[in-house]
Amino acid sequence: MVSPIIDENKIEKLRELINGVNNIAITCHKSPDGDALGSSLALCHVLRRMGKNASVVTPDMVPRSLEFIPGVWEIAVFTKHEARVRRVLNEAQLIFCLDFNSLKRIDRVGEIIEQLTVPRVLIDHHLDPEDIFDLSISHPEASSTCELVFRVLLQMGELRLMDRLAASCLYVGLTTDTGGFAYSCDSPEFYEILASVMRRRIDRVMLYNKAINTFSADSVRLQGYALSEKMQLFPKQGAALIVLNKEELERFNYSRGDTESLVNKPLAIPEIYWSVFLREDPDKIKVSCRSQGNFSVSDICSHYFNGGGHFNAAGGEVAGTLDEAVAIFHQVLADLFPETDTVEQSTQEQQ
Repeated sequence: MVSPIIDENKIEKLRELINGVNNIAITCHKSPDGDALGSSLALCHVLRRMGKNASVVTPDMVPRSLEFIPGVWEIAVFTKHEARVRRVLNEAQLIFCLDFNSLKRIDRVGEIIEQLTVPRVLIDHHLDPEDIFDLSISHPEASSTCELVFRVLLQMGELRLMDRLAASCLYVGLTTDTGGFAYSCDSPEFYEILASVMRRRIDRVMLYNKAINTFSADSVRLQGYALSEKMQLFPKQGAALIVLNKEELERFNYSRGDTESLVNKPLAIPEIYWSVFLREDPDKIKVSCRSQGNFSVSDICSHYFNGGGHFNAAGGEVAGTLDEAVAIFHQVLADLFPETDTVEQSTQEQQ
């Protein structure tokens, strides 16, 4: 049985907010992932079944790898349809903010929302949400925002409105934000939620393969190159580092989403229990971290990389050069393992 973890007063307030409006906008963070898109689109499907005029807007484009999620093609993208996004937000009587904890995470869309006076509802599982929402449903212990959307529907008594489309969207987020059920899903209730979603006759095999096991030829080549030529291992510290610069990304025709799950790959090596991936983006260095067991990469990302996240899955960014980001990684090693020499072992050295 799935227990009610959301305060009933918040559920009642949410019910009143939804019942009192018709036009509803839903948005999620920049560079949306499976959880951001899955939760937003699932909620949109359900709200429409409630008779509401609901729309999803995103700060930027959906990755090619996630275009299979039901409803993606209806999304209004700010970088592509700015006028449409502004119209949807300006006409909205209620705005849902999903899978982010700060308006900074939604770039220029956040600047628009900040000027509006309509109620904002947060549904999110990241730490330390800003105090800028009229209603905040924040549970960092949850596996994903998709899990929280499910719980909201359950406690509102509206789970009957979760049809196959909405369930398919939720399944994507439940799958991707746990790395294919590898982390952040130790609670038995997670699998009860998963079972309820699957009872909607979703195409589980297709969705799982599309979300976890489908890559373009360029992506497969890029990830193979990264593991063969760029992976560095630090066995004494249980760490792995992969660094890709913009020239290497361009060489393999990089498209957003092509390096998805790359950071997880070194964790298959028995002596490696935490992994860091640094990618040179046009305006920053993107940092992704994953770990196993009782080792928090959330702490690393929040203290060193201007980010945060979950215990075993977190991220951040560096507003500097790739060399500076690598230097920060080595500082992490020095700080966490002061008695251990930093001896790096490249993939080629092991062969």
